[in-house]
Amino acid sequence: MDCARHEMMVPVLFLVILQASTIYSGHSLQYYHTAVSAPGHGLPQYSSVGYVDGIQIKTYNSDTNRTVPVAQWMERLESDYWEGETENGKRAQAAYKINVMVAMDRYNQTGGFHSFQVMYGCELMDDGSTSGYWQYGYDGKDFLALDTERGVYYPLTDRAQRSAQRWNSPMVQAGERAKYYLQTECIKWLREYIEFGKEELDRRVPPEVKVSSQQSDGVSKLHCQVYGFYPRDVDVIWKRNGIEIPFDETKQVLPNTDGTYQITVTVEVLPDEREKYSCHVDHSSLNETLIVTWDNKEYITRHSYLIFAAVSLVFLFGHVVGMKMKCSGE
Repeated sequence: MDCARHEMMVPVLFLVILQASTIYSGHSLQYYHTAVSAPGHGLPQYSSVGYVDGIQIKTYNSDTNRTVPVAQWMERLESDYWEGETENGKRAQAAYKINVMVAMDRYNQTGGFHSFQVMYGCELMDDGSTSGYWQYGYDGKDFLALDTERGVYYPLTDRAQRSAQRWNSPMVQAGERAKYYLQTECIKWLREYIEFGKEELDRRVPPEVKVSSQQSDGVSKLHCQVYGFYPRDVDVIWKRNGIEIPFDETKQVLPNTDGTYQITVTVEVLPDEREKYSCHVDHSSLNETLIVTWDNKEYITRHSYLIFAAVSLVFLFGHVVGMKMKCSGE
């Protein structure tokens, strides 16, 4: 950013307002397993990946038949752990090979390339509460999901009825076992991983926010770009005259190469009413909700809540004679 742009920020800072933040943070452990009917499309016949707070920590696949660390801090775990995880991977590989064949039978398929996937995980919030989920898919579509309260699986398609009945039967009780795992073992291991990766997982990087206007084909839009933040959880909404604007589309948080995240939320507005709109950002790195409005120029604010407070104090004491802002590249 050049010096001219920095100078433009001074009056804009008064458009940054603070309110009590509603975001509270926690940690998550997630697993993704994929099995295919035959090797191909660049995929091994079976693979699994584990994540903590969206950071890949370990992986296993049928090409190597080994579970290996991905996150550097996971290398601190002893060899016994990795040997045990490798054995778990081999058992899961055999089980998912059967799951693919069973799913193909449910759909009356005898050949072709098909995939069977599962994603499950648990969350531990800062207030001590926990939650979990467990869901299966076949050929990219929903198949089964776990009712985590009742400990039973329910079908997401008619083809999954038989599988749900079998997994919920007294002889199998797969749902009860999954529920137990999410509430106990999953949380236990999440705590372990948090301790090993504490330095990285507990860091907080506040977001940069850029608000801009776009006019195209008679439609006026306001973009709220929020980027460079960590951890991933963030809440970004638009309000008009203080009233939240419903947002039907999925708000997609994307990773940056440096391990931080970004998101852009766009709203259509009337050209002469843009000043009525404000972008509200909640993140665990912020003590307050960051509120940014459009003022007919693009701008960026980083730690704006601190700068705003400093500028306000200067005005209160009546000693404003100018401000020089030093340019520096990031």
